[in-house]
Amino acid sequence: MHPYARPMRDFSEKLAVITGGASGMGRQLARQLAAEGCDIAICDLSDDDMADTTAQIREESADITITSHHCDVGDEEAILRFRDEVVEQHETDHVNLVFNNAGISGGGSLFEGTREGWDRTFDICWGGVYWGTRAFLPLLTAADEGHLINTSSVNGFWASMGPERPHTAYSAAKFAVKGFTEALITDLRVHAPHVGVSLVMPGHVGTGIVKSSLRHGSIGDELTDEMRSMMDLAATAFETQAPMTAAEAATVILDGVRENRWRILVGDDAHALDAFVRSNPEKAYEHGGLLDTLSEFAPSDDA
Repeated sequence: MHPYARPMRDFSEKLAVITGGASGMGRQLARQLAAEGCDIAICDLSDDDMADTTAQIREESADITITSHHCDVGDEEAILRFRDEVVEQHETDHVNLVFNNAGISGGGSLFEGTREGWDRTFDICWGGVYWGTRAFLPLLTAADEGHLINTSSVNGFWASMGPERPHTAYSAAKFAVKGFTEALITDLRVHAPHVGVSLVMPGHVGTGIVKSSLRHGSIGDELTDEMRSMMDLAATAFETQAPMTAAEAATVILDGVRENRWRILVGDDAHALDAFVRSNPEKAYEHGGLLDTLSEFAPSDDA
């Protein structure tokens, strides 16, 4: 627990900013926060999904204010516009919660993938967190209560999808998010001790990240029609056959924020992977040993 930031037990009459808020964990975070009386600002690249999300939340939680904003978090200028829109449309000088949640997959191999695919994945999964933090940090520190929540992954402490599946861009980005967020614990204690920070590390959660990556990343540029068809099937399976739903994951995350925990593991697989890697890190990437054991718990695609 942070020694200065108070746990944010009550989300009512707060304002939450959620990137990637149109679907998956972002949508479920928005729904659960709104149900508790929290105003919401979501951003995403899918206007249709955002329209569905905002309509659902307005029906479920009529007394709160929700705004949606088209924003590519891989573009710093777009995030700055998003911030300015939030200030204007919510008529506010502060925000209470910032969830840097958006992410895509891609850029698995430096040998087989394209430079564009690698950079796109890294820009969104790392740049979106970094630029989102920089853009909204003054608004967080202006609040009486503030909390920053950055989403990493199990691939932020185990850079693998299994023995034969390179996973470089996503893993590098998620490791960067982990280190950045851990460093912010001290930075916030020194400069904004009333603001808490949490690092979220999900395992396999049923979200549309693979579908989103095909639609908004550059992974689709590398695929033949046959490969794309197979990826569409894999994307559906990833979402529907996951051991944890996005709603369940959102509940775990919000409980972690309430408890002011800086480290939030999401899912039994995340806890198991964390324990295995910590117990014998030198064996984490070896065949015939810990790697094979870990692969049993690894998500079937990006977390």
